[in-house]
Amino acid sequence: MSQIKNSFQNLKTGDSLLFLWAILTYAKAMEYSKTKLVSLILLRWLIGWHFFYEGMVKVIDSGWSSKMYLIDSGGFAKPFFDWIAGNETILNLTDLFNMWALTLIGFLLLAGFRVRTASIGGMFLLALYFISHPPFPGIEYIFPSDGSYFLVNKTLIELAALWVLFAFPTAHIFGLERILKKSFNRGK
Repeated sequence: MSQIKNSFQNLKTGDSLLFLWAILTYAKAMEYSKTKLVSLILLRWLIGWHFFYEGMVKVIDSGWSSKMYLIDSGGFAKPFFDWIAGNETILNLTDLFNMWALTLIGFLLLAGFRVRTASIGGMFLLALYFISHPPFPGIEYIFPSDGSYFLVNKTLIELAALWVLFAFPTAHIFGLERILKKSFNRGK
């Protein structure tokens, strides 16, 4: 284990092959196989990009609003989402929260910083999206779905994937958390 830690401490900025070797070696010590580590990091980046891009598109588009999405909601929580859509102040706060939460969660996942907190935030948002548009029989929506779903949809799958990222964190191995911890430890 000390040999592995020394591998990390002796890394130079431009030495990417050594860096990759150290990460993959360290993964073994953390009980992540190389394939598991690469898979988890890739999953974190893909979900991070999805959240970040969705958030930034909403931030950049000054005319974006969730109003029509909320009006189109279905299921047992429809009255709650209709109430949000019908109250201009609450709707504006919801829009602001939604666009910046998506952007921040995506950024944190991409950077590998506070990934567990970002995963919880992402699961919360996705749970709201799922509840607003559940893929249950008998519910029809104004806007067409991009697939045929029964009980499980892409939103629920992404929520489950965030649970995996929460349960198996990688930022301490490959991410900003690792870099900051290393910098903090040098200062002691």
